[in-house]
Amino acid sequence: MPFVDRLRATGADPMRPGRAEYLLMNLGLHCNLSCRHCHLGAGPHRREHMDRAVMEACLRFCQESGITELDLTGGAPELNPSFRWLVEEARARRLGVTDRCNLAVLSEPGQQDLAEFLARNQVRVMASLPDLSPKATDGMRGGRAFERSLEGLRRLNALGYGSGDLVLTLVQNPPGPELPEPSARVEARFGACLRGEYGIEFTHLETLPNLPIGGFLDGLTARGGLREYMALLEGAFKPPAQVARLCCRSTLTVAWDGTLFDCDFNQAVGWPLLRGGVRHIGEDDLDALTDRRVRCGDHCYGCMAGEPL
Repeated sequence: MPFVDRLRATGADPMRPGRAEYLLMNLGLHCNLSCRHCHLGAGPHRREHMDRAVMEACLRFCQESGITELDLTGGAPELNPSFRWLVEEARARRLGVTDRCNLAVLSEPGQQDLAEFLARNQVRVMASLPDLSPKATDGMRGGRAFERSLEGLRRLNALGYGSGDLVLTLVQNPPGPELPEPSARVEARFGACLRGEYGIEFTHLETLPNLPIGGFLDGLTARGGLREYMALLEGAFKPPAQVARLCCRSTLTVAWDGTLFDCDFNQAVGWPLLRGGVRHIGEDDLDALTDRRVRCGDHCYGCMAGEPL
């Protein structure tokens, strides 16, 4: 059944956002890795990046709307030429900052002091680590990705991430078309391996489902597994509690060019805010943002299949 019809049957359509607490800023599609499951198609060949004028508009928006948290993503957000300027400006305004980091970027040329910069500015790090197997991780992200990820984690640990006030969250997606295991179970498994074999600490771990968009959708389609996976996601839909905790209820997403989306996944499929609402971060109609309808599609079943974010 189409997702919007399921919402309608539960009385949750049209879905409206709650009070925005987070601004998810996509700083660009340039990345040091070429992950085959990337829903935005980011990679070394992409050159799109958020300029400073859009960043300034985002900071003004936070001040006017009362948003207190920035969530920085990409691509590799750290490769944006104004990344460090943005972090320092945000911290000067007492905004919390989370960096969605692929870990390998910490050893990129010119980024050797990046970990120290993040620690100095008390940036929370949300680091993706697909698998505990070097072969599996390298297969998804490219050669030496696992080794470089461990190197990045050790750099962060040396600065106090994962063992003190500096938050280091690991994020893991299932390797294929299945539902994620409970976070507590995966956290215990990752903890035993990373601490026992590599001496690496982290604060906690979250598991996230794979959404049927981007590179993951291409793989499903090529293997003929899309229908089966969609049935699996639809079977995991248990309203109304899942609807209440969707990230689009408390987060607003801004793309590298300033276009606004209900979520990062709607950005991936090219669905900006519905007509009649504000469409760009430079506009100032906050009432229209609050009163808008959240744009939903069948890929939203993926968000419903995971634990609270």
